[in-house]
Amino acid sequence: MMSYDFILFDLDGTLTDSAEGIVNSVVYALERKGIPYASKQALRRFVGPPLQATFRDYCGFSEEEAKDAVRIFREYFTKQGIYENAVYEGVPEMLRTLCEAGFTLAVATSKPEVFAEQILERFDLAKYFTVIAGASMDGTDKPTVIRQTLSRLHTEPSSRVLMVGDREHDVLGAKDVGVSSLGVLYGYGSEEELKTAGADHIIKTPSEIVELLIENK
Repeated sequence: MMSYDFILFDLDGTLTDSAEGIVNSVVYALERKGIPYASKQALRRFVGPPLQATFRDYCGFSEEEAKDAVRIFREYFTKQGIYENAVYEGVPEMLRTLCEAGFTLAVATSKPEVFAEQILERFDLAKYFTVIAGASMDGTDKPTVIRQTLSRLHTEPSSRVLMVGDREHDVLGAKDVGVSSLGVLYGYGSEEELKTAGADHIIKTPSEIVELLIENK
């Protein structure tokens, strides 16, 4: 297996279980816009991918309508939804161990960077990351976020970089940039989704990430 030096982590579904806050924020936006939805479970598709694109595809919105839905979403999210969140069991230990082993860690998330920083500070995880990179408030696609993360780490796409995430967007973003990917099954994506996207590795728990990386360092 390839040996890695730089480990980039997605946030939602990879470090924290943010589904409750995101789904509640989507419900708020849809109800404000008078859009029906089947169930809260159906709205879990909003967790992870860029919001504007998901509103557009799920509701059949134009880009302007989707942008307005994101604006309304953030009315709830910034006041309450951001705190309806929890760290996955084993994640702090995983991050601490990887740092102690000499890996350089970063966050590369489709969530707006300002929110990512607040969440990581709240859970005392920010200290583990050399860079916390996220989307702009207007939205940034995953490949762009990964490239920006690498630029801020002063490194180039290479075989020494691994993107860790729970959805196909993380895997496809990594492929677009030219870095390896690891899919986690404790988040919101399925094994089928991650395999179809072409993840280089798939694991079930945070402790398995540690085992995989340290064993091959």
